[in-house]
Amino acid sequence: MQYQICRSWTPRRTLLSLAVAGLLPGFAQAEEPLELKSDEVVATTPLPGIDLPKDRVPANIQTLDDERLRKLGGQSLAEKLQRGLPSVNLNETQGNPYQADLNYRGFTASPLLGTAQGLSVFLDGVRINEAFGDVVHWDLIPQTAIAGAALVPGSNPLYGLNTLGGALALETKRGDTHPGGAAQLYGGSFGRYGGSVEHGGQHEEFSWYLAAEGMDEDGWRDHSPSEVGQLFGKFAWTTDSTDLALTLAHADNDLIGNGLIPESMHEQDRDAIFTYPDQTENRSHLMAFSGSHWLSDSDRLSGTVYLRRTRTATLNGDGNDEYEDEYEEWEDDGFLAGEGPETGVLNRTRTSQRAYGLALQWSRHAGAHQFAFGLSHDNTRASFHQSEQGGELTDKRGILATEAEDPANSLLGRTRTSSLYATDTWSLTDALQLTGSLRYNRTRVVNTDRMGDDLNGDFTYRKLNPALGFAWQLQPAVTLYGGYSQGNRAPTPIELGCADPENPCSLPNAMAADPFLEQVVTRTLEFGVRGQLASGTEWNVTAFRSLNHDDLLFVGTGGSKGYFTNFGRTRRQGIELGLAGEQGPVDWRVDYTYLHATLQSSACILAENNSTEGEGGCPDDEIHISRGDYLPGLPKHNLKLGLDWNLNDRLRIGTTVLAYSEQYVRGNENNRHQSNDEVEGSGTLPGYAVVNLSADYRFARDWTLFGRVDNLFDKRYATSGALAENPFVGAGNAFETDPEEWRHEQFIAPGAPRAGWLGVRYVWDAL
Repeated sequence: MQYQICRSWTPRRTLLSLAVAGLLPGFAQAEEPLELKSDEVVATTPLPGIDLPKDRVPANIQTLDDERLRKLGGQSLAEKLQRGLPSVNLNETQGNPYQADLNYRGFTASPLLGTAQGLSVFLDGVRINEAFGDVVHWDLIPQTAIAGAALVPGSNPLYGLNTLGGALALETKRGDTHPGGAAQLYGGSFGRYGGSVEHGGQHEEFSWYLAAEGMDEDGWRDHSPSEVGQLFGKFAWTTDSTDLALTLAHADNDLIGNGLIPESMHEQDRDAIFTYPDQTENRSHLMAFSGSHWLSDSDRLSGTVYLRRTRTATLNGDGNDEYEDEYEEWEDDGFLAGEGPETGVLNRTRTSQRAYGLALQWSRHAGAHQFAFGLSHDNTRASFHQSEQGGELTDKRGILATEAEDPANSLLGRTRTSSLYATDTWSLTDALQLTGSLRYNRTRVVNTDRMGDDLNGDFTYRKLNPALGFAWQLQPAVTLYGGYSQGNRAPTPIELGCADPENPCSLPNAMAADPFLEQVVTRTLEFGVRGQLASGTEWNVTAFRSLNHDDLLFVGTGGSKGYFTNFGRTRRQGIELGLAGEQGPVDWRVDYTYLHATLQSSACILAENNSTEGEGGCPDDEIHISRGDYLPGLPKHNLKLGLDWNLNDRLRIGTTVLAYSEQYVRGNENNRHQSNDEVEGSGTLPGYAVVNLSADYRFARDWTLFGRVDNLFDKRYATSGALAENPFVGAGNAFETDPEEWRHEQFIAPGAPRAGWLGVRYVWDAL
């Protein structure tokens, strides 16, 4: 993503995109915009458009460039975004840095099916939320090649489906903006070592950029090795009026994330896991061709055509969800020798997804108006196969297969989405701009059962989403802004195939013919003020409220099973406060967010491990949730401190402090669970603060030694949790054959212990 200071409107030379197209004000022709710092600029929407300075943006948009991303540390892109952006927290449910749930203002982008997705993610204008569940695979994003990230808040309709709480726009490097080369190697804790190499260049109108990155680790928990490999290339041709670019990306990764663990086990052994394996193999290919052309000084055409293929294979070693019923039958038969139930099962899935589409946009600047009209079409095909193989739990809680592999499901899901949009930014005065926009989405989802007709279905969703925003420059250094926006999310094939509480799914395993699900509609209000002090210190205050109608929730039914259902309304509202500045050689930033994320409807939902199950007029195994109950997995308070100290032109030391308040665990959606003789665990996770360090030392002209330490004070904490049942209650955490002895307790996703890595980086030709 190119970042530059916007001082005037220069139509033929600009290559940046129209920032936050649905809610952004245009330029005032008679006034020179405030000269901002180089990092105070706008981000892009999926298609290129017209530059706008940040003081004209009616939202608290946040940006990070490639240099800032590098200094933040963190192994994955999700970790970097957590450290560098306000209102972001991670739930490391899988226990792998590349498989974290990223939450922003209470909305989530996650690689895990069953998570309520609410953020859209774009790479060079291509939507990378997968068709089968709207999930986001962080490991498939070419991290070395990222030039910048822009986090756009709200339900901006022009970012399309699944933009309920925000959109993350990622732009990759180009040879004309990132010339030269760099190579680095690093290694350290957890047996983790890796490296990357990149090179960009330009010859006349033609430019190129190539990058490769790899990582291999043993993992900090038992049986948790992972490998990541990424390749990327971009080739561009640029003139004064035309820009064409071809993007190619490939990834081949093998991730192990062994998930939640009972608190009782974690207290005994910090590195322990529950059952294994929990393996995900991801392989992807992306080809995208984008272009823009200035028809005149006022008119610009831009577009993107893409093809993306993703293949995912999973192998999960789990306890047998049918064990309790089978044990009762065995007991009724007198415990016949050799007839006992299987204790474990290997669940395998293979998902092949293909997505292709195009988007076109015409932008025009006409007097006090700035218009943009566009259309897009996306076509996806997801082929899903699942099998089960019975087995026995080993002493180490692995699974030894004892039966043949049996096919369980085979589903073909097709999704087609067509959209039209328009926006007009009107400069009412030199200091006041008003923007209105509309987007119409039509989505059709067709499920075809390849093993019968139980999963067959044909669903169509339509929605017209509006947005209205303003930006008012009260003074050259103070801007008041606000807006209303609406977005929608259509259910995906996996959700439509797993929506029956009578036939819960072991995600992404079993599915059944299910009820129709409504699309999610989110309406967001945001108001704020930001400015810059004479000292250069930047500040912002923002208030936001998002109301979800027919929210899609995954309700756990015990074990690994559950189902999707629409749930009335949920609300996420809060306040963001930010300060950032420079004091001599020190760059600093402080961000605080208060988030109040609650249910706004009442219902009975399945939660058999909650101490209040069966109360409030609900059947056994269900709990009563009420308006005002707080959503699990989301801390109310979020405080971040960032500091970079440039001691001289060779040495930099940086630190980030991440502090979060307590949160409720899943299964405690009514916030009333209490530990008793039958159920253990508080139903909450305590707050925590983690300190991370990073440093760079340039010991020669082109050579830099770098290092980082995560969790400096070795804090023991958890980022996510759930109420569940633990069958490993025998001596030495052995499997207990009698289900009556199993323990209901709290499971947690433990944070990684203190760890450090050291590396060297070589740069040539001034990359």
